[in-house]
Amino acid sequence: MCLIMASPHHKCRMRCSPGSVLNLLRSGRMRFCSRRGKSRLPLWLRKIWAYMRLLVQSLCFNTLTDSDVVFDSIFEPVFWTVDYVTRWFGLVFVCLVVILTSSILVIAYMVLLPLVLNTYSPAWIAWHICYGHWNLIMIAFHYYKAAKTSPGYPPTEKNDRPFVSVCKKCIMPKPARTHHCGICNRCILKMDHHCPWLNNCVGHFNHRYFFSFCLFMTLGCVYCSISGRNLFLDAYSALERFKHLDLEKPGIPVTGMGLLIGLLPSGQTNFHTPAPSYTFKDRMIHKSIIYMWVLTSTVGVALGALTVWHAVLISRGETSIDRHINKKERRRLAAWGKVYRNPFNYGKLNNWKVFLGVEKRSHWVTRVLLPSGHPPYGDGLTWDIFPVRKDLIPV
Repeated sequence: MCLIMASPHHKCRMRCSPGSVLNLLRSGRMRFCSRRGKSRLPLWLRKIWAYMRLLVQSLCFNTLTDSDVVFDSIFEPVFWTVDYVTRWFGLVFVCLVVILTSSILVIAYMVLLPLVLNTYSPAWIAWHICYGHWNLIMIAFHYYKAAKTSPGYPPTEKNDRPFVSVCKKCIMPKPARTHHCGICNRCILKMDHHCPWLNNCVGHFNHRYFFSFCLFMTLGCVYCSISGRNLFLDAYSALERFKHLDLEKPGIPVTGMGLLIGLLPSGQTNFHTPAPSYTFKDRMIHKSIIYMWVLTSTVGVALGALTVWHAVLISRGETSIDRHINKKERRRLAAWGKVYRNPFNYGKLNNWKVFLGVEKRSHWVTRVLLPSGHPPYGDGLTWDIFPVRKDLIPV
């Protein structure tokens, strides 16, 4: 067998046997495979390297790159870590809400209810039982609905719905008031925020449930704090009295050297400690009352401030994200000498009617003061005029 190697200037002929050709091919293949095997990295390292290259390339992916894009690209690993931890801790927060609320219920039924039945008049007993159970039903219903109801997502298939922008993460059209949630990893209709205590986003279809839960939980905490104030003061005083009793050592005080030299009779040195005037049950009852009052007072103040803030936003026809967008728009138009008006603001009363789904007077009772699973007005994709007043601002 002959191999002819030709070049532009000369030709040379070399005779070789078939065995030498096979040996040459085998050695070359082995060298190639060994080099490729040495350069191959583990899969997880190659993924990290590809991700880092993508981050660096994204800093200059087009001429529209600005400081916000650069900031998001640099801190993307930090944002991803925070979103992942928040997503995982959502279940922990939900369990914490259930456990704390259940502990208050146990104290209310096992400690406070017997005291109410033994000390209060029939009218006050009826008031506490009716109001307490109504408040409890409203809290449980709205928390369950807020956590289990989907906030609403834009359609993923092609449609003729109007949209205002394209999500840079989902690469999908975004309708008005729709924003991407990094924790849920998808776009949310009329997104307000992601609530870790619900392990769910607050959006178009569960915003009313979230606000109602905050409102009735605040009312319940304030009710427990006010009605249990005197019990808290009595329990605190009782524990302080128990503490002083524990410090006191009963018996006959002995002074001088009489006991050491045997001047006193031996019978006077055998003292019997009397039983305490309180029991372990008494101590636990007082501690549970203090625990309930401190917890409900703290939650009432913190959650009450959040509820008031969301009530102000609802009165303006805004969500938490809308507030920041409208603030930027007001500044931008003020520089041009113009005034920005929120297109979703129908007036304070009408904003509440749209938010609560009130279409007639009876709905203030059936849809606001009683548990109701009615859907919100609209589909969250388009925003038109709600028929509660004829002179609404056109959207």
